[in-house]
Amino acid sequence: MPPRHAEEVSETGAEDFERLAPLLWNPMGNAVAAAADIALADRVLDIYCGSGASTIPAAQSAGPDGVVDALDPSPGLLDLAKAKAEAMHLGTIRFDTADVTERPADGGYDVVLSCYGLTRFADMARATTHLSRLLRPGGRVALSTWDAGAHTEFWRVLEDVCSDDPSRDAVLLEREIANVARLASPEKLGDWLLGNGFHTVGVDSVAIDVPLDAQTAWSVVQGTAFRHLLPNDESAVERIRVGFLDRLGSGFVLDAQSLVAVAETAE
Repeated sequence: MPPRHAEEVSETGAEDFERLAPLLWNPMGNAVAAAADIALADRVLDIYCGSGASTIPAAQSAGPDGVVDALDPSPGLLDLAKAKAEAMHLGTIRFDTADVTERPADGGYDVVLSCYGLTRFADMARATTHLSRLLRPGGRVALSTWDAGAHTEFWRVLEDVCSDDPSRDAVLLEREIANVARLASPEKLGDWLLGNGFHTVGVDSVAIDVPLDAQTAWSVVQGTAFRHLLPNDESAVERIRVGFLDRLGSGFVLDAQSLVAVAETAE
């Protein structure tokens, strides 16, 4: 199953993404930030921060002397995250659309967070190693990704309904699916981190069931990388929406089985 972001999330996509926040992103963002064990005055980097699900609790844990750099390619999602930070008077967060792989690998961070973001990278191995080099000795990354079997039935129904229409970016979607598969078990994720810059690692599996009504089910499509299955033609998208929701039926529960890992660099 592809990760949460589309390559470019429109304002509509950002709204759909945010509709999922209470059901999925916020609980997992809190879980990842808690697993990171952020201390007062820590310097934290949150990559693919979305609308702030892990950014906000990270800033609260780091306190007024800490710094949180929150990166996401979507201005719409960053606007949502900024509004939350302002409402909570969290002035220690710096939001940016910059590419994390272009940041100097200077060991300046205590913690790196990534909620479902690692699989977004075209070269995931290079990106993982780069994240380790952004950390001080003994620094740690805390991340979430999808476990094996997550979203399988949902994806199968959508793919079947979309089969007669060319997708907007099948190559990108295939790359993300392949990246997810490389990490889709506690053993695979642990081995990946140990093989790409980290010294110790622990991985937990988290069972998450997300009940979906029709609006939320379509938001899962529009607000995540599933949108890459959709064609550019609006009339075809509407036909797909109607057929998909009919096939999915009422009372559908999304299997969002996830993994949470914490890995440390060598001292």
